[in-house]
Amino acid sequence: MPICRRSTTSRALLLAAIALAPLLAGASEPQSTAGQQRNGNARTRIQDQGEAAMERVKRAADKAKTARPPSPVLPAKADAAAQRRAFEGINRRKPDPAMAKRVEADVAAARDALAIEREAASRRIAQALGLEQPEEAALAGVVTTSGAKRWVPVLFVSSSMPVETLRTYAGQLERAGGVMAFRGMPGGMRQVAPMAKLSAAILRRDPGCEGPACAMREVQVIVDPLVFRQHGVTQVPALAMVPGDPTLPYCERDEASPRAAHIVLGDAALSGLLEEYGRLGGKEEVRDALAHLARR
Repeated sequence: MPICRRSTTSRALLLAAIALAPLLAGASEPQSTAGQQRNGNARTRIQDQGEAAMERVKRAADKAKTARPPSPVLPAKADAAAQRRAFEGINRRKPDPAMAKRVEADVAAARDALAIEREAASRRIAQALGLEQPEEAALAGVVTTSGAKRWVPVLFVSSSMPVETLRTYAGQLERAGGVMAFRGMPGGMRQVAPMAKLSAAILRRDPGCEGPACAMREVQVIVDPLVFRQHGVTQVPALAMVPGDPTLPYCERDEASPRAAHIVLGDAALSGLLEEYGRLGGKEEVRDALAHLARR
């Protein structure tokens, strides 16, 4: 059987390849090592830069924590002489008649606008609650008493009193031309509906009537904590004969507005309260109210 032997050329090529193999391996190894070194250097630089940035952030945060805001400094006390000169200059200012007329006109316009807004608000409330005109006027505070009377009977009451008692007082006040005053509204000043229902129950002539078509008494019901404070009323029922119109809006009244000379306390009929007021020295004040109350 013949045996194949390598030719001389093949043996020479094989020997050359074996001899060059270490050289080729050595040549490829430095290139791989250089690439690894470059990658390692890039990662190192990125890491160093990140650590430096974090260090700057930490220093800034520490500085912000330790920094104190500047303390407020009170202004220096004004010069007394400068203040005196300023006040003297104001006092020497001559009044301007034209400016005074403009102020009066603006005040009158503001009062008219307030009355219009109050009437519109009361109309909206009446429409929402289905109330008739007399109740609407009572809510708005626009029912006026007779201008011939000099003193107006004001009966101080509370929503905690029985409704029947309030209804009885309403019938007596209607004949005497008086006003029923509450310190506040049941449920708070922000809730109008409870006060509207209470007013309807007090002013309705027929207690069994329901709906907006019921006839109402012509008695003004006001919610006025100012008149309570002016007269120092802490107990109800109480009667006062207030000079002028006790139903004026707040913008037309102040703490120095006229007030009653006497206060009568007690759970009695309106006629008895008026007679007691007359015995205290207010006979002239209660004369007209008693005369109207005596009429049937």
